[in-house]
Amino acid sequence: MRENLKNARKAAGLTQQAMAEKLGLTLRHYQKIEYEEVSGSFEVWDALEDLLGVHQRILRASSNNHLGPKENQ
Repeated sequence: MRENLKNARKAAGLTQQAMAEKLGLTLRHYQKIEYEEVSGSFEVWDALEDLLGVHQRILRASSNNHLGPKENQ
């Protein structure tokens, strides 16, 4: 899951449905982006960056991208 995207959306006071509407997407398509089932287009990430005021590199980060303490040793 893209925790940074989820947290930024919540910090902006937006539901997944509201975010989907702002982006012109279906709710399910937005959910797939947030849950990393699809990557999303460059246009969507540009719009997310503008809407949330957070760089898309940060928003796109996956909670699976980071090694835990044991894997990092």
